[in-house]
Amino acid sequence: MGKKPSDEKDALIMQQFDLINTMTRNNLRRMGADFWGAAPDASGTPAQPVAPGTPAPQSNVTQNADAAPQSNGVQNSNAPQPGVTQSADGAAREANSTTEEVPPPESMEDLQKELDGYIGLEVVKKEVRSLIDLVKVHKMRRENDLPEPDLSLHMVFTGNPGTGKTTIARLMSRIYHSLGILSKGQLVETDRSGLVAGYVGQTALKTSKVIEKAMGGVLFIDEAYTLSGKGESDFGQEAIDTLLKAMEDHRDDLIVIVAGYDELMDGFIHSNPGLESRFNRYLHFDDYTTDELLSMFKMRCDKGKYTLSEEAEEAARKRLEADNGPTFGNGRGVRNLFERVLVRQAGRLASQEGVTKEQLMEITPEDFETA
Repeated sequence: MGKKPSDEKDALIMQQFDLINTMTRNNLRRMGADFWGAAPDASGTPAQPVAPGTPAPQSNVTQNADAAPQSNGVQNSNAPQPGVTQSADGAAREANSTTEEVPPPESMEDLQKELDGYIGLEVVKKEVRSLIDLVKVHKMRRENDLPEPDLSLHMVFTGNPGTGKTTIARLMSRIYHSLGILSKGQLVETDRSGLVAGYVGQTALKTSKVIEKAMGGVLFIDEAYTLSGKGESDFGQEAIDTLLKAMEDHRDDLIVIVAGYDELMDGFIHSNPGLESRFNRYLHFDDYTTDELLSMFKMRCDKGKYTLSEEAEEAARKRLEADNGPTFGNGRGVRNLFERVLVRQAGRLASQEGVTKEQLMEITPEDFETA
């Protein structure tokens, strides 16, 4: 007995309802993925939001760390090589990695040789060596079941721009990894813009995301004084509060270094009892002398296979003496001068014919006069 026309009509309507229902579910899943920032898997099916602490599913899709936050507002990122600086807002990660690959600790002998090889920074080098000795003895006491005194490794770096603060912070992260204090040894560098958001409640999430990237390593906050003193409506205090809580909760695997100008950093640390209690180690970075700046310039020449005659070296010294001041920028000023000299050398040689290899390598006094 055949189906009645009404039965066929009802069956067709039910098929249409099933199709609409399936499309609606798919659209809702896509909306959820777009909202939470979940990446589609290899088959193209949107992934569901990941709960805090849940490993990321395997995928061939690479995500940028700036993607929308997961359900806890923080995204995990793979551990970088020791000493490699990550931008707090631009570190890319591979979403197909379910386990973090932690690089092996470097040799302490090699790290100390690297420290000794830096130009200038004599006072800083002495303080770093003392800190290394303190950490070594602290570790030996632990291994021998002796009481361990409280050891705060969070630091304040003060000094003008270009004096090597970021360089030493990067080295410290590798040293602490080598000593077994930090599990990964990466450096994550940020500033106010990487921590503070523009709306209520967003700063804590943004700061937590940066802290998550720094776990197991060093979080370096440049110009940290800009986080305070902006008024009651400013969200910098929210970033400070989130940071202080993380420093307490993760004191065994997170070191925070804040940096900036001397007086401003002093005011920043003493503006908050929580900051005062956690930051009790200060390293001051002096401006470089003319001789040290000249050594930096000559080192750049050697690295780029450029030669300086005695006359050109004297011209470099005079130029550095004339330029060295509050606005010169120390190591950054040397880099800028070197680049300007190369531009002048290029302008001098580009119009000549039959330029030799020796001429391409030679920097003359004239290049300094016009730079």
